Amino acid sequence: MAKPLVDERAGSGQATESCPPRLADEPETTSHAEALKSTSIIGGSTAIVIAIRMVRTKLLALLLGPAGIGLEAIYDSVISLAKTAVDLGISSSGVRQIASAMGSGSPAVIATTVITLRRVCLVLGIIGTVALFLAREPISRLAFGNGDHASDIGLLSIILLFGAVMGGQGALLQGMRRIGDLAKINIIGSLAGALLSIPIVYVWGRQAIPAYMVLAAGVGAFFSWSYARRIRVEPVRIQPQQVVVEAGSLLKLGIVFLLTGLMTLGAPFLLRVFVTRQLGVDGAGQFQAANALSMVYVGFVLQAMGTDFFPRLTAVAGDNRRCNQLVNEQAEISNLLALPGILATLAFAPWVIQIFYSTRFDKAAEILCWQVVGMFLRVNSWPMGYILVAKGRAAALFWSDLASYTVYVLLGWLGLRLFGLPGTGMAFLGLYLFHWYIVYVIVRRVSEFSLSPRNVRLSLLGAVTVAIALCTRLTLREPWGTGIGCVLALLTGLYSVRSLIPLLGIERINRYIRKTGLSFQLRNRDRRQRTAEPAPQG
Repeated sequence: MAKPLVDERAGSGQATESCPPRLADEPETTSHAEALKSTSIIGGSTAIVIAIRMVRTKLLALLLGPAGIGLEAIYDSVISLAKTAVDLGISSSGVRQIASAMGSGSPAVIATTVITLRRVCLVLGIIGTVALFLAREPISRLAFGNGDHASDIGLLSIILLFGAVMGGQGALLQGMRRIGDLAKINIIGSLAGALLSIPIVYVWGRQAIPAYMVLAAGVGAFFSWSYARRIRVEPVRIQPQQVVVEAGSLLKLGIVFLLTGLMTLGAPFLLRVFVTRQLGVDGAGQFQAANALSMVYVGFVLQAMGTDFFPRLTAVAGDNRRCNQLVNEQAEISNLLALPGILATLAFAPWVIQIFYSTRFDKAAEILCWQVVGMFLRVNSWPMGYILVAKGRAAALFWSDLASYTVYVLLGWLGLRLFGLPGTGMAFLGLYLFHWYIVYVIVRRVSEFSLSPRNVRLSLLGAVTVAIALCTRLTLREPWGTGIGCVLALLTGLYSVRSLIPLLGIERINRYIRKTGLSFQLRNRDRRQRTAEPAPQG
């Protein structure tokens, strides 16, 4: 018998059992609504954080100039690489362990997992900080060619401790599905970091860069700790053997996350090397522009999927029927949200490049078109891939990603030689064609997964419309390429809205309307009516 899914409502601090048995004729809107709600919360908070960072970057660029921004970028690269190594994937595997413990419904299991996660992250943070501080001199020589920046790197080493604390607390909040709290932490942390860093740089200039980087990391760690400490766990006595076993589970899957993360960074890096050797630095810039923009819209959907869907799926990973149902529902929501944006990006690809970069990046537009089509397949394959993570199939996850990124590098090398820069975009499409197929084959065996008839129809509709939009953009002159793409984006947008309404349920929409401006208007109307009524005669 399936265990009840324990659902920690964002910001409520109360655990409630969700997913009660449905009646045969009851519309299955709950999970769809949860998926859409989390997507809107995480997507909205991500958009706000991006806007804050853009303003912060603009102001810092004016204050520091190119040399200061370059110095910050080098420091950031050193810290990012060190954080990745120190984290050991714990911030990702911790989400699974917490969600799995919540699914067990046992307060003792939950407490053991939470305490172990916090201790492991703290120990890793301390080890990383000490190691980077001791290695500050050789790292300065490696990064700058001299030891002049060793003291700055030594100061920056404390960011590893702050980052480990923040990663552990973030994994705890995400695993317990405190989505609202995560969104608040991201927004408040980014805003506070920006407000504190700008005055420091304005007063002290370039030498303040390490100080404000440490300050920003400290602010983020403080807010994550302040929200995570609200989660109360049952006090239990944990034996050292329990800590070792639990930490081993965290590290086993965490190292796989670390390796797949390195593959995710390494494959595009190799392609940049190929492009630079064949077409020079200008070609690498064109490739980077397309690579960055292809993730702008779809990234909101994928990030929301990883933030809320992953812990929800982990909590029911032992129930194949429920697990497969959640994956189908998430795939449907993701497709409906992503498809109009993908088609709009295809329609306006040349203008998107010019707005975010300049007319000198015109060659990036065709790469972007191919990569956006690959993003459509990525949106389709990611929900299935989370089955492997939720079930803890570390080996299957590692080998499927290794095979996929090997194919990507080979296709990129071949496409670059045959088609030039557009060949890198074609390779990205080939990557996710292969990835979708191999993941589908694996999850069929692991959980007997199959796409629902509704998802099959939606995927076919998306594939046909995306193929038409790609062909018209690449073959037709203006205004036909843009015009047809706009029509397709508009039609699919209307179709998505029409499809989402019944999935959410009319009652939920009405409740939302009553909570927003319409209820305010109705209250005003009632007040005016009461004022206009004659007073009762006494």
